[in-house]
Formats: sequence, C-alpha cells, structure tokens
Amino acid sequence: MTDILLKIEALITPLLEGTDMFVVTVKMKPTNNLKVFLDADAGLSIGKISQINKKLYALIEESQLFPDGDFSLEVSSPGVDEPLTSIRQYTKNIGRTVAIVFNEEAPEKVGVLKEVLEDSLLIESKINKKKETETVVIPFSAIKTITVQIVF
Repeated sequence: MTDILLKIEALITPLLEGTDMFVVTVKMKPTNNLKVFLDADAGLSIGKISQINKKLYALIEESQLFPDGDFSLEVSSPGVDEPLTSIRQYTKNIGRTVAIVFNEEAPEKVGVLKEVLEDSLLIESKINKKKETETVVIPFSAIKTITVQIVF
C-alpha cells in the first residue's frame, strides 16, 4: 500500500508545479478508495480541486496502478478540523487562533499563531480575563497536533 501512495504522490507532484497548491496527505482505504488532501497558500477553490481530480484520475488509469480500474479517487482540502501537518500550513495560518496538543502531559494551549520559526512557533495566548497576553515559544518537537480554531 505504501508503494501505491508514493506513486500517487509522484503522479500529482507535476500537476501542482507552478501553482500555490501542495499535498497535505495521501491516504488509501483497503477498498482502494484514494483520498488526496491538498492545500494552497492563497486558498483552494472547488474549481482547482476538480481540475486536479480529473487530471490525477486520468494519470492513475493510464499508469495501470489498478489494472482492473478498481479504485475511487477523492481530492479535497483537509477541512478545518484536521490538524496542520506542515510548516507551509503553519505559515498560511499565521494570525489565526490555534489549539496545540503537546506530546507530554501538558494542558492544551490555545492562542493566536504569530510567527513560524525554523524549529518552533510563537503563540500569543491570554493569561487572564483582563485580556493580558503572553507570547510563548513552542518547539515543533513538543507538538503532538495543532488545529485551527473557529472563533465567532
């Protein structure tokens, strides 16, 4: 299964060259249901997703990865509830509120993502009800997951 996922990534990479789109994840269920999650620096439209889906589907058929044509393909954005997985996604979400779950038994940290550094993030979080804040440096190595929060 890993071989197929690597081949799918190899097929999609040239399709994204010259665009602001990038692969977040490629997954496959045992039923040969392929899920390709894309993101883009300036937002990902349904039109862009549809175009990539059609081109990738044709490339998969042409490559005979599934000789019987026994596969399905879904190309989409990961959705707001999915954790961020790359520095490129972190950078895209500067200024947004994020929740960080740590590798250790530390409490979750919620704050505004201020800056992405080489090996860490700067988060501004409230320290009391008077809206006083602190800026915290969080090393990537301490992060289990980071998810964008919807703030109303």
